[in-house]
Amino acid sequence: MPDRAPGLDSQTRALVYVAVAVASGDTVALRQRLVAADAARVSSRWIDEVLLQSLLNVGYALGLQAFGVWRELSPTPVPGSADAGEPLAHETWRDWAERGARVCRDVYGRTYHKLLVNLRGLHPALEALVVVDAYGKLIGRDGLDLKRRELCTLAEIAVIDTPRQLHAHLRGALNAGSTAEEVDDVLALVENDIDAEQAGRMWDLWADVRGRKL
Repeated sequence: MPDRAPGLDSQTRALVYVAVAVASGDTVALRQRLVAADAARVSSRWIDEVLLQSLLNVGYALGLQAFGVWRELSPTPVPGSADAGEPLAHETWRDWAERGARVCRDVYGRTYHKLLVNLRGLHPALEALVVVDAYGKLIGRDGLDLKRRELCTLAEIAVIDTPRQLHAHLRGALNAGSTAEEVDDVLALVENDIDAEQAGRMWDLWADVRGRKL
């Protein structure tokens, strides 16, 4: 792991660095960073939650691959135990819908309603998939706070190089309570795993967002 930079506390930094490796698909780096996270006393529940939400950001293939590496190091939580978190049962759909709208609004801030309009314009099913399933079912779960969730999401989105989503989650990290210095630290971690051209685009986008937001 690179030298400590201002911004993130050591546990959040280790967690974000795990997320970067999940998105890059580098299983050797992921194993090393999971071991480092354990040494930094990062909660196994935090890691479980980041890997669950990674399915939304990087897809099932990379997400399940990451879980496979993690389970070589940490036991699977017992169903129904506190470590397993809340069950993903469909009987709670309305609760997810309400929680998802609240959490999604926290992340997107004043652009929340624009997001919904854009989703409806792409496909009628997308609003429910994003608000209910992504933000209600997964991102709104307990076990990890929204600020750290959004920083890990930001890291993964930066790795996979999707500018519109990166712009949204740079703003989202700030909306969820991160400081500009913490975002700087996340992007510095990402920079270690991407090429110089992509890194330049990432920093340029952040400069634009930071200039508009702060």
